[in-house]
Amino acid sequence: MSNRCNLGETGQIAVFAGIPFMLMAAKVQKPGAVFLMGLITALIYFATGQFTLVILISMASTCILAEVVRSMTKYDSFKGNSASYVIFSLGMVGSPLPIWLFKSDFLAQITEQGMPADYVSAVEALSSNAMLVVLFVAPIIGGIIGAFIAKALFKKHFVKAGIV
Repeated sequence: MSNRCNLGETGQIAVFAGIPFMLMAAKVQKPGAVFLMGLITALIYFATGQFTLVILISMASTCILAEVVRSMTKYDSFKGNSASYVIFSLGMVGSPLPIWLFKSDFLAQITEQGMPADYVSAVEALSSNAMLVVLFVAPIIGGIIGAFIAKALFKKHFVKAGIV
């Protein structure tokens, strides 16, 4: 399990990854693109030492659902691609989710790794049910914002440049 936790990262990633996701969705209007993007994301988590089975399951399941949404909306709908992106963004909850799923083991592990007691206490305090809700709401809100930022950039820059 990862010893790094930033609950805000799921929402922040969703805001900023909206541009490449929506660009990919606009350019590649066939199945598999979202799944490939999810695989690349999982590889980044693996390379940075944050890869767990929970991330693998969350990324794979959300990528499959996102692919289904894109397929149902014929790949060219802004609403469909936005909904697909929001679902895709939820896959990132797999990084901090082990804190709730395996709380006592997680806290024991970071203690054994030499994390200061005040850090361990802060992580324990942050792993409340209310913060679990935040963990799932942040990427939804971030995904919506990211999709609309991408839409604005498309109109202002990408369409004029002939990219989309």
